[in-house]
Amino acid sequence: MSEHIVRAYDEELAELRALIDSMGAVVLEQVDAAAAALQLSDTGLADQALQKDHTVDSLFREIEEKAIRMIAKRQPVAGDLRAIMASIKIAADLERIGDLAKNTAKRSAATADGVGLLAEAVLPIGVMAEEELREVLAAFRSNDSQAALAVWQRDEELDELYNSCFRQLLTYMMENPRMIGACTHLLFVAKNMERIGDHATNIAENICYLVDGKAPVGTRPKRDTTMSPELGLH
Repeated sequence: MSEHIVRAYDEELAELRALIDSMGAVVLEQVDAAAAALQLSDTGLADQALQKDHTVDSLFREIEEKAIRMIAKRQPVAGDLRAIMASIKIAADLERIGDLAKNTAKRSAATADGVGLLAEAVLPIGVMAEEELREVLAAFRSNDSQAALAVWQRDEELDELYNSCFRQLLTYMMENPRMIGACTHLLFVAKNMERIGDHATNIAENICYLVDGKAPVGTRPKRDTTMSPELGLH
């Protein structure tokens, strides 16, 4: 392969990484706007989160199309193919995070009655999920598989927060039937935030695969027990 072709290929890979970096930045802004809209019951911030979804979807399509063209044109192998496939998977997880942020923003008005429970039970989950997303995007930019692994290993902490929130909201609904509507929305919001953490963990796995050529060893740490028989949910 000539030096010119190699240089052009490297430039295409760099462009693909830059697109993912841009998509990650927009998704992080979307999550931040959705969380703020929830906390402040601010319809303007909720609209910001919703509007960013168009940009996220557009970037996802651009990344997917570029990756497919590169595979067809360059027929990459080994590390180059790994980089392209990891990029597609990371972009897909970012797109799902954007969808979860959009859904959270839509629920911000419906949770206004449960603002006390929101601050006490749900917001800590959002804070941790946003931290995980921020850290995993930084790990992607710096090609740091150890930083990505640290995010992967923290996932059970987020699960434990979600389990505690789930039980707290269920108890509150049983004691205060008038709050069932608001608490139901809060349960969905909490699950959205927990799922954002799951997708951040997926991204961490793909960074490890991209950098080291292999995913983290062992089973992903999980502590989500909200579907367990002891709670009567199956």
